Amino acid sequence: MNNSAAHRLSTRLGFLTAGITMAAWAPLVPYAKERLHIEAAQLGMLLLCLGVGSLLAMPVTGALTTRFGCRPVVLLSGALVCAVLPFLAIAPSPLLLGVTLFLFGATIGTLDVAINVQAVQVEKASGGALMSGFHGMFSVGGIAGAGGMAALLWAGMDTLMASVLVAAVAAAALAAAAPNLLPAAATQSGGKEDRRLFVVPRGAVAVIGLLCFACFMAEGAVLDWSALLLTTATGISADQGGLGYAAFAVAMTLGRFTGDRIVARFGRQRVLLAGGLCAAAGFFTAVAAPTPAVALLGFVLIGLGASNIVPILFTAAGNQHDMPAGLAVGAITTIGYAGILAGPALIGFIAHASSLQMAFAGLGCAMLLVAASSRSRVAA
Repeated sequence: MNNSAAHRLSTRLGFLTAGITMAAWAPLVPYAKERLHIEAAQLGMLLLCLGVGSLLAMPVTGALTTRFGCRPVVLLSGALVCAVLPFLAIAPSPLLLGVTLFLFGATIGTLDVAINVQAVQVEKASGGALMSGFHGMFSVGGIAGAGGMAALLWAGMDTLMASVLVAAVAAAALAAAAPNLLPAAATQSGGKEDRRLFVVPRGAVAVIGLLCFACFMAEGAVLDWSALLLTTATGISADQGGLGYAAFAVAMTLGRFTGDRIVARFGRQRVLLAGGLCAAAGFFTAVAAPTPAVALLGFVLIGLGASNIVPILFTAAGNQHDMPAGLAVGAITTIGYAGILAGPALIGFIAHASSLQMAFAGLGCAMLLVAASSRSRVAA
């Protein structure tokens, strides 16, 4: 295997590791609630610790990869997230669970940014489109992590042993990636800015960050609100409400694994335009759907449309010249993750003030703005 192919494989394995570990926490949530005898409001506050940990770690990770290279940052953060995961299954008090979630969020956030920095450099070196496939591996990891953990728990395994096994699988993927992780990250300058731990995003990076915020906000809204939209607007039964997110997730995964070929053939600008329009059409379809089947079609359109937008934006962050690539990737990841955290709450506020359908229609308008950005230098 030549160096280029080895670097691509290590990057895919890094994304797989991040997806497995991140998603493995989801099936443990109800067990944690039952073990600690806490109410939903308390659980919500604890879950916020995960987001805070990620948001604090992400902005500085780009600088760390610039200074030390991708390999040590990916390996250290990946090893720590695998080590922390089993403690989520046994934390004996709300305080300790909150601390563990904070550490889990910080390590997974660091891994996410660091492997995206490597992805930018590997894609640049290849001269072709690779980012969608890399992000597709994160989706596969998410399915494997959540599905594997759920299957082990369904089979009767206790939460600690199931967490250890899933963490071991993730660690094995990380170990396989280790030899070909990039020892250094390319930078655009050797100035003082490269040595800072955090730089306020500016120029194209600020615009890319806002577009990421909109896209991640839409993804978070589909995750948290799609079931309620289906049950209230189309009359689908509560036990089938999860089909909306399932349709979205499958479509997004398929879209990402075909995305590199599509981008290579049509170019980033056209794919960004088409993706934004497709996602917007999906939101409007889901809102106006007269039947559950049409609403599910809307969620498929959202998944297909959104699948390649974020990978294109990460590529754009690596190609711009307003900031060093590592700092830019860290900045847009942080802003995008803020969209995941803020989006569901914002949707709830709009739904309370008007309706859930109006809130989802607003997301459709946001996707139209993403499509309009395809004409700017951001996607060039």
